[in-house]
Amino acid sequence: MTLLREIFTGIGTLLRGFSMILRRPKLFFLGALPPFLTSILFVIALIALLVRLDDLTTWMTPFAADWAPGWATTVRVILGIVVVAASVLLMVIGFTTVTLALGSPLYDMIAEEVEEELGNAPKAPDEPLLRSLLRALRISLALISLSVAAAIPLFFAGFIPVVGQTVVPVLSTLVGGWLLGAELIGSAFDRRGLVRLRDRFAGLRRRRLLSLGFAVPAFLLLSIPFVAVLVFPAATAGGTILARSLLPPSLTPQAETEPSRHPNGVSRP
Repeated sequence: MTLLREIFTGIGTLLRGFSMILRRPKLFFLGALPPFLTSILFVIALIALLVRLDDLTTWMTPFAADWAPGWATTVRVILGIVVVAASVLLMVIGFTTVTLALGSPLYDMIAEEVEEELGNAPKAPDEPLLRSLLRALRISLALISLSVAAAIPLFFAGFIPVVGQTVVPVLSTLVGGWLLGAELIGSAFDRRGLVRLRDRFAGLRRRRLLSLGFAVPAFLLLSIPFVAVLVFPAATAGGTILARSLLPPSLTPQAETEPSRHPNGVSRP
């Protein structure tokens, strides 16, 4: 029951993000503009992939040219499914990265609104804009690299009968959700001085099922073209709510009214 409670609490966190952002229609519509623009680009890329998928799978399987038509078609269909699944994994992470970069000020505003409503909001970090942008870019590139690294073994595992059509899609979704979660909790973690990617992963590991309960539905919704336009602002708000549940004990919202110790060992008010 505890395991299910954590998962459903994660789902509830995403729904709570929807509730909070829909009460701010102006902020919601502003937050929907960047994903609308990036959705157009990624839909064009996905359509191009699907249109050329038959040619691509034929090119990738020259060894099947002399096979019986039924076997060759089966292999190419399986390969097509794997290619699309791997592409969706990369596209959703890339979509999130590009959208957050385009709408950074807007999503910071959403995170601030959520923090203010929940109470005990920390002050925004006093950091030069250029340094902040370079750090965000570095983390985004690291997450994209991780998604590529994960997609490669999943791609080859997709050729394993049964496993490739059942286990691999599930693993792809879990990996994609995990990396997406690391993106969406970033703003709240940064505001508390937890600026490294390893800090975000440590937070997600602190409550794995809660994190996946939030991130996997968000990943699945963001993988649907143009549905992502409506989901992205809510996922940003939900990511801030989630982050507050994942913070180390010294930085939890309940403890923020008391003197605490910054991760580098310096006391702060």
